[in-house]
Amino acid sequence: MDSTLMKGLRVLETLARSHEPRGVSELARQLDLTRSNVHRTLQTLTAAGYARQGSTPGTYECTLKLFELSSAVMDRVDVTRVAAPHMRRLAEVTEETVHLSTLSGAEVVYLDKIESPQPVRAYSSIGGRAPAHCVASGKALLAELSESNVDALFGDEVPASTGRGVRDRTELAAELASIRERGYAVNHGEWRESVGGVAAVIVNAAGAVEASIGVSGPLERVEPNSGGSYRDAVVEAARAISLDLGCTAYPPRRESRT
Repeated sequence: MDSTLMKGLRVLETLARSHEPRGVSELARQLDLTRSNVHRTLQTLTAAGYARQGSTPGTYECTLKLFELSSAVMDRVDVTRVAAPHMRRLAEVTEETVHLSTLSGAEVVYLDKIESPQPVRAYSSIGGRAPAHCVASGKALLAELSESNVDALFGDEVPASTGRGVRDRTELAAELASIRERGYAVNHGEWRESVGGVAAVIVNAAGAVEASIGVSGPLERVEPNSGGSYRDAVVEAARAISLDLGCTAYPPRRESRT
């Protein structure tokens, strides 16, 4: 492993997630690196066009080069383009926040989102992450993995974020089996106690899972609808996107998960 490259990526990721320019000493303390190491890294990132000096002397911030690269990658992810009109329709029907998500290890990453117009709503960001087993969008995706792949992501103990989530592999396996049976996943305040969600998977022409689509919002609004209008709207959106991607039958055929 190239340790210099890894340090550079850590600095770049920290800058990208910062809401304001960061100083060398501040970054060094946060990342447990020496000031000289951080300074050299920032100079290299600046020369490469990924960083620039901030408005306050001695601080640095990201340029738009990362955005340009991520946009080029996203342009190749057809599911985001195909899903866009269906996401808008789902947002209009439910008036809740809509997410398009994918798995990254044991976490779910938000590829795209539409914010709820409600004054009280679920907050998230594109590129943000959440523990997959604690949110509906992640659980829907986990349910499509083989048992061996799920075992590789989780040990015997499954960390719960609130008192509502599954706590071990036995409970998780039962939950994923239930999701496969009914065709959608529900989050009952398992990541944030006051936030719930409903999600279903999107599949492509080959029958492979591309992403998941779901709604999230305050538990008191989402939970009464998780077995009714929200569920139906989410599953219909997932079906419509899947058909647009070339899927010939939805829900996807359930293969053995061993």
